[in-house]
Amino acid sequence: MSGTEDLKRTPLHPLYASYGAKTINFGGWEMPVQYSSILAEHAAVRSRAGLFDVSHMGEIDVTGPQALRCLQHLVTNNVARLQIGQALYSPCCYEDGGTVDDVLIYRTGEENYMVVVNASNIEKDLAWMRAHALGAVITDRSQDVVLLALQGPLAESMLQTLTAYPLGTIGYYRFAQDVDVAGSSCIVSRTGYTGEDGFELYASAADGPALYEALMSAGMQDGLLPVGLGARDTLRLEARLPLYGHELLEDISPLEAGLSTFVKFDKGPFIGRDALLAQKEQGIPRKLIGFELTDRGIARAGYSVLADGVVIGHVTSGTMGPTVKKSIGLALVEREYGEIGRQIAVDIRGQHVAAMIVKTPFYKRVSTSPQV
Repeated sequence: MSGTEDLKRTPLHPLYASYGAKTINFGGWEMPVQYSSILAEHAAVRSRAGLFDVSHMGEIDVTGPQALRCLQHLVTNNVARLQIGQALYSPCCYEDGGTVDDVLIYRTGEENYMVVVNASNIEKDLAWMRAHALGAVITDRSQDVVLLALQGPLAESMLQTLTAYPLGTIGYYRFAQDVDVAGSSCIVSRTGYTGEDGFELYASAADGPALYEALMSAGMQDGLLPVGLGARDTLRLEARLPLYGHELLEDISPLEAGLSTFVKFDKGPFIGRDALLAQKEQGIPRKLIGFELTDRGIARAGYSVLADGVVIGHVTSGTMGPTVKKSIGLALVEREYGEIGRQIAVDIRGQHVAAMIVKTPFYKRVSTSPQV
């Protein structure tokens, strides 16, 4: 693509062309949107496995005697429950309850945590964290880390060929450190953003290309495909997993986004607690709902949602779900219109296309475990 000279690139960028990647500008990064096709890559993750370069994500260490106090202040979930080797998901909020970001927190030592943040928010999050450090040491390691995600039902068997570590002992939202994978020392975790089982590998940036090639070689005979951002989006949407910038924003609270499970009011003070508690007590003004179009069309982010001809909200994400084979989406609507089964419409280029609010996730694999 043209005009990419000012975009950031991951350590795996030199490999993209050899796998047929088509790249786009994603939050200031030149990233693959697809390699073979979005449909083929989506199907590979659902039925076999796919390999994602997510090295554009940020890794920020929070360390020292005040690390836990700092994180408890910054995020809505309860970091105190983490043991070494455990991870959790959490939103972070401004004082008014709007969302700064949604992050993963890994407890890597007694006074050591790794916070994984969204790529487009690295600089913003870093400044915000340092402004509320409470004595903790905040270190940005994003440039030093490569992050690969191997996702799909065959992910474990593929990865096991490259390591002696018993991967079956790594539970959901757990991780192991200093794992040798094809000669690279990795943190290997089991979280996922696709609705499937799988692993994330954090390694040194210098080891990234060789590790990626080793993984592709190990899985190629069983149908492993490289996967771009296009299929990442269709996969996460079918599983109803939020994307910052769509379902979460500085003017959308975690409660509105349906993430109340990750807001722990009983853990003590945190930024945004009072505003979120007021929302909980008074009732959230808006609600994130899932819908299916019952007429032909595809809903896109930003399209208006209507009930009885009146605009009640907007689409946050929409696509044709390759696995569920339906035109699906998420929308933020006024709370009183959010019940399952309600008939709504989506304004698609001036046409009011019929839709229905449905239960989510749209897709759920047979075996799942609860997040912490």
